[in-house]
Amino acid sequence: MGHLPRTLELFYDVLSPYSWLSFEILCRYKNIWNVRLQLRPSFIAGIMKDSGNKPPALLPRKAKYMTNDIQLLGQHVQVPIQFPKDFFSVILEKGSLRAMRFLTAVNLEHPEMLEKVSRELWMRVWSRDEDIVEPQSILAAAEKAGLSAQQAQGLLEKVSTSQVKNQLKETTEAACKHGAFGLPVTVAHVDGQTHMLFGSDRMELLAYLLGEKWMGPVPPAVSARL
Repeated sequence: MGHLPRTLELFYDVLSPYSWLSFEILCRYKNIWNVRLQLRPSFIAGIMKDSGNKPPALLPRKAKYMTNDIQLLGQHVQVPIQFPKDFFSVILEKGSLRAMRFLTAVNLEHPEMLEKVSRELWMRVWSRDEDIVEPQSILAAAEKAGLSAQQAQGLLEKVSTSQVKNQLKETTEAACKHGAFGLPVTVAHVDGQTHMLFGSDRMELLAYLLGEKWMGPVPPAVSARL
Protein backbone atom coordinates (compact mmCIF):
# COMPACT_ATOMS: atom_id res chain seq x y z
CA MET A 1 0.00 0.00 0.00
CA GLY A 2 3.05 2.27 0.01
CA HIS A 3 2.97 2.82 -3.74
CA LEU A 4 2.40 6.18 -5.33
CA PRO A 5 -1.10 6.39 -6.82
CA ARG A 6 -1.35 4.71 -10.18
CA THR A 7 -3.90 5.96 -12.72
CA LEU A 8 -6.82 3.92 -14.03
CA GLU A 9 -9.06 5.33 -16.74
CA LEU A 10 -12.51 3.77 -17.04
CA PHE A 11 -14.16 4.41 -20.39
CA TYR A 12 -17.86 3.67 -20.06
CA ASP A 13 -21.36 4.28 -21.36
CA VAL A 14 -24.47 3.93 -19.18
CA LEU A 15 -26.08 1.94 -21.99
CA SER A 16 -23.60 -0.85 -21.17
CA PRO A 17 -24.53 -3.03 -18.16
CA TYR A 18 -21.01 -4.50 -18.10
CA SER A 19 -19.71 -0.95 -17.74
CA TRP A 20 -21.83 -0.60 -14.59
CA LEU A 21 -20.21 -3.71 -13.11
CA SER A 22 -16.69 -2.40 -13.81
CA PHE A 23 -17.65 1.02 -12.48
CA GLU A 24 -18.88 -0.31 -9.14
CA ILE A 25 -15.94 -2.67 -8.65
CA LEU A 26 -13.38 0.04 -9.41
CA CYS A 27 -15.15 2.54 -7.16
CA ARG A 28 -14.94 -0.05 -4.37
CA TYR A 29 -11.24 -0.75 -4.95
CA LYS A 30 -9.85 2.69 -5.77
CA ASN A 31 -8.85 3.44 -2.17
CA ILE A 32 -7.94 -0.15 -1.31
CA TRP A 33 -5.52 -0.32 -4.24
CA ASN A 34 -4.34 3.30 -3.92
CA VAL A 35 -5.19 4.18 -7.52
CA ARG A 36 -6.35 7.41 -9.08
CA LEU A 37 -9.59 6.48 -10.86
CA GLN A 38 -10.50 8.73 -13.77
CA LEU A 39 -14.03 8.25 -15.11
CA ARG A 40 -14.27 8.74 -18.89
CA PRO A 41 -17.84 9.06 -20.22
CA SER A 42 -17.74 7.69 -23.79
CA PHE A 43 -20.18 6.87 -26.59
CA ILE A 44 -20.43 3.14 -27.19
CA ALA A 45 -22.15 3.47 -30.57
CA GLY A 46 -19.21 5.52 -31.83
CA ILE A 47 -16.75 2.87 -30.65
CA MET A 48 -18.79 0.10 -32.26
CA LYS A 49 -18.87 1.96 -35.55
CA ASP A 50 -15.16 2.81 -35.48
CA SER A 51 -14.14 -0.78 -34.75
CA GLY A 52 -16.67 -2.51 -37.00
CA ASN A 53 -18.18 -4.30 -34.00
CA LYS A 54 -21.90 -4.96 -33.49
CA PRO A 55 -24.01 -5.06 -30.31
CA PRO A 56 -24.26 -8.62 -28.94
CA ALA A 57 -28.05 -8.27 -28.88
CA LEU A 58 -28.06 -8.47 -32.69
CA LEU A 59 -26.91 -12.10 -32.56
CA PRO A 60 -29.68 -14.26 -31.00
CA ARG A 61 -27.37 -16.71 -29.24
CA LYS A 62 -25.30 -13.89 -27.75
CA ALA A 63 -28.45 -12.05 -26.69
CA LYS A 64 -29.78 -15.15 -24.93
CA TYR A 65 -26.45 -15.73 -23.20
CA MET A 66 -26.12 -12.09 -22.21
CA THR A 67 -29.51 -12.07 -20.47
CA ASN A 68 -28.54 -14.89 -18.13
CA ASP A 69 -24.96 -13.68 -17.78
CA ILE A 70 -25.99 -10.18 -16.65
CA GLN A 71 -28.45 -11.52 -14.09
CA LEU A 72 -25.86 -13.82 -12.54
CA LEU A 73 -23.16 -11.16 -12.58
CA GLY A 74 -25.51 -8.67 -10.95
CA GLN A 75 -26.03 -11.10 -8.07
CA HIS A 76 -22.33 -11.91 -7.83
CA VAL A 77 -21.16 -8.27 -7.92
CA GLN A 78 -24.14 -7.11 -5.80
CA VAL A 79 -25.37 -4.59 -8.33
CA PRO A 80 -29.17 -4.47 -8.82
CA ILE A 81 -29.26 -5.09 -12.57
CA GLN A 82 -32.58 -5.88 -14.23
CA PHE A 83 -33.06 -6.12 -18.00
CA PRO A 84 -35.34 -3.45 -19.52
CA LYS A 85 -38.58 -4.95 -20.76
CA ASP A 86 -38.20 -3.46 -24.23
CA PHE A 87 -34.50 -4.22 -24.50
CA PHE A 88 -34.14 -3.64 -28.23
CA SER A 89 -35.85 -0.26 -28.09
CA VAL A 90 -33.65 0.90 -25.21
CA ILE A 91 -30.40 -0.29 -26.77
CA LEU A 92 -30.88 0.02 -30.51
CA GLU A 93 -33.45 2.80 -30.92
CA LYS A 94 -33.16 5.22 -27.99
CA GLY A 95 -29.45 4.87 -27.31
CA SER A 96 -27.49 7.03 -24.89
CA LEU A 97 -26.13 10.05 -26.76
CA ARG A 98 -27.91 12.74 -24.71
CA ALA A 99 -27.16 10.95 -21.44
CA MET A 100 -23.46 10.66 -22.26
CA ARG A 101 -23.31 14.29 -23.35
CA PHE A 102 -24.90 15.21 -20.05
CA LEU A 103 -22.31 13.21 -18.12
CA THR A 104 -19.62 14.91 -20.19
CA ALA A 105 -21.03 18.27 -19.10
CA VAL A 106 -21.08 17.07 -15.48
CA ASN A 107 -17.44 16.07 -15.78
CA LEU A 108 -16.52 19.49 -17.16
CA GLU A 109 -18.48 21.55 -14.63
CA HIS A 110 -18.92 19.37 -11.52
CA PRO A 111 -16.46 16.45 -11.77
CA GLU A 112 -16.97 15.61 -8.10
CA MET A 113 -20.57 14.62 -8.99
CA LEU A 114 -19.76 12.40 -11.98
CA GLU A 115 -19.74 9.14 -10.03
CA LYS A 116 -23.12 9.76 -8.41
CA VAL A 117 -24.87 11.01 -11.55
CA SER A 118 -23.51 8.12 -13.60
CA ARG A 119 -24.80 5.66 -11.02
CA GLU A 120 -28.27 7.22 -11.05
CA LEU A 121 -28.50 6.94 -14.83
CA TRP A 122 -27.54 3.26 -14.64
CA MET A 123 -30.13 2.78 -11.90
CA ARG A 124 -32.78 4.26 -14.14
CA VAL A 125 -32.11 2.24 -17.27
CA TRP A 126 -30.63 -0.98 -15.87
CA SER A 127 -32.45 -1.39 -12.56
CA ARG A 128 -35.81 0.41 -12.67
CA ASP A 129 -36.47 0.21 -16.43
CA GLU A 130 -36.83 3.98 -16.69
CA ASP A 131 -36.03 6.37 -19.50
CA ILE A 132 -32.63 8.11 -19.85
CA VAL A 133 -33.33 9.93 -23.13
CA GLU A 134 -35.91 12.59 -22.32
CA PRO A 135 -34.70 15.82 -20.68
CA GLN A 136 -36.92 15.35 -17.61
CA SER A 137 -35.48 11.85 -17.09
CA ILE A 138 -31.93 13.17 -17.11
CA LEU A 139 -32.85 16.02 -14.77
CA ALA A 140 -34.49 13.57 -12.37
CA ALA A 141 -31.34 11.43 -12.26
CA ALA A 142 -29.13 14.46 -11.72
CA GLU A 143 -31.24 15.83 -8.90
CA LYS A 144 -31.49 12.42 -7.22
CA ALA A 145 -27.68 12.25 -7.35
CA GLY A 146 -27.48 15.52 -5.45
CA LEU A 147 -27.29 18.30 -8.01
CA SER A 148 -29.64 21.21 -7.48
CA ALA A 149 -32.44 21.77 -9.99
CA GLN A 150 -30.65 24.90 -11.17
CA GLN A 151 -27.33 23.07 -11.63
CA ALA A 152 -29.00 20.19 -13.48
CA GLN A 153 -30.90 22.51 -15.81
CA GLY A 154 -27.75 24.49 -16.53
CA LEU A 155 -25.86 21.32 -17.45
CA LEU A 156 -28.70 20.07 -19.62
CA GLU A 157 -28.59 23.31 -21.59
CA LYS A 158 -24.93 22.64 -22.36
CA VAL A 159 -25.37 19.21 -23.96
CA SER A 160 -25.85 20.79 -27.38
CA THR A 161 -22.78 23.04 -27.16
CA SER A 162 -19.73 22.37 -29.29
CA GLN A 163 -17.57 22.14 -26.16
CA VAL A 164 -19.53 19.20 -24.78
CA LYS A 165 -20.00 17.48 -28.14
CA ASN A 166 -16.31 17.77 -28.94
CA GLN A 167 -15.26 16.55 -25.50
CA LEU A 168 -17.41 13.41 -25.77
CA LYS A 169 -16.06 12.82 -29.27
CA GLU A 170 -12.47 13.24 -28.07
CA THR A 171 -12.96 10.86 -25.15
CA THR A 172 -14.56 8.27 -27.43
CA GLU A 173 -11.69 8.65 -29.91
CA ALA A 174 -9.20 8.23 -27.05
CA ALA A 175 -10.82 4.90 -26.18
CA CYS A 176 -10.55 3.85 -29.83
CA LYS A 177 -6.87 4.80 -29.90
CA HIS A 178 -6.30 2.52 -26.93
CA GLY A 179 -7.82 -0.27 -29.02
CA ALA A 180 -11.40 -0.29 -27.74
CA PHE A 181 -13.97 -2.29 -29.71
CA GLY A 182 -16.70 -2.04 -27.05
CA LEU A 183 -17.13 -0.98 -23.44
CA PRO A 184 -16.14 -1.01 -20.64
CA VAL A 185 -12.45 -0.42 -21.19
CA THR A 186 -10.04 0.05 -18.31
CA VAL A 187 -6.71 1.64 -19.19
CA ALA A 188 -4.06 1.14 -16.52
CA HIS A 189 -1.02 3.39 -16.43
CA VAL A 190 1.53 1.51 -14.33
CA ASP A 191 5.31 1.92 -14.11
CA GLY A 192 5.49 3.87 -17.35
CA GLN A 193 3.44 1.29 -19.26
CA THR A 194 -0.13 1.41 -20.53
CA HIS A 195 -2.41 -1.64 -20.49
CA MET A 196 -5.89 -1.76 -22.04
CA LEU A 197 -8.30 -4.27 -20.50
CA PHE A 198 -11.72 -4.92 -22.03
CA GLY A 199 -14.78 -6.01 -20.10
CA SER A 200 -15.78 -6.27 -16.46
CA ASP A 201 -14.13 -9.66 -15.95
CA ARG A 202 -10.46 -8.60 -16.06
CA MET A 203 -10.22 -7.32 -12.49
CA GLU A 204 -8.01 -10.18 -11.29
CA LEU A 205 -5.61 -9.43 -14.16
CA LEU A 206 -5.77 -5.73 -13.28
CA ALA A 207 -4.82 -6.53 -9.69
CA TYR A 208 -1.86 -8.52 -11.01
CA LEU A 209 -0.70 -5.58 -13.14
CA LEU A 210 -0.96 -3.28 -10.12
CA GLY A 211 0.77 -5.73 -7.80
CA GLU A 212 -2.31 -5.72 -5.59
CA LYS A 213 -4.55 -8.35 -4.03
CA TRP A 214 -7.87 -9.28 -5.65
CA MET A 215 -10.47 -10.01 -2.99
CA GLY A 216 -13.47 -10.60 -5.23
CA PRO A 217 -15.99 -8.09 -6.58
CA VAL A 218 -17.12 -7.11 -3.08
CA PRO A 219 -14.00 -6.72 -0.90
CA PRO A 220 -14.51 -7.22 2.88
CA ALA A 221 -14.34 -3.52 3.69
CA VAL A 222 -17.20 -2.87 1.26
CA SER A 223 -19.18 -6.00 2.11
CA ALA A 224 -19.57 -4.79 5.68
CA ARG A 225 -21.34 -1.66 4.37
CA LEU A 226 -23.68 -3.36 1.89
